[in-house]
Amino acid sequence: MVLLQTILILVLVYYAAKMLLKWLAPKLLNYAMRKTEERFGQQFGNYQDFGNKSKTEKEPTFSKKPFKKSNPSKKVGEYIDFEEID
Repeated sequence: MVLLQTILILVLVYYAAKMLLKWLAPKLLNYAMRKTEERFGQQFGNYQDFGNKSKTEKEPTFSKKPFKKSNPSKKVGEYIDFEEID
């Protein structure tokens, strides 16, 4: 009888936790996303006017070098044929 009660209690606790998580998980995720958004807003809030630079400020220039393709026919080394010795 005690075994049956234990199994019944475990099943009830499992289903109660499952229903509670279905109800609570979206609320917790919403809260976490809101807090993360606030932190990012505080951290990067002073960079909002980044696109509105005045023309007098110097902008960095980058020179892009063309990508060099490697030649597959280029000899890298010498081919050595190995033989097994019994």
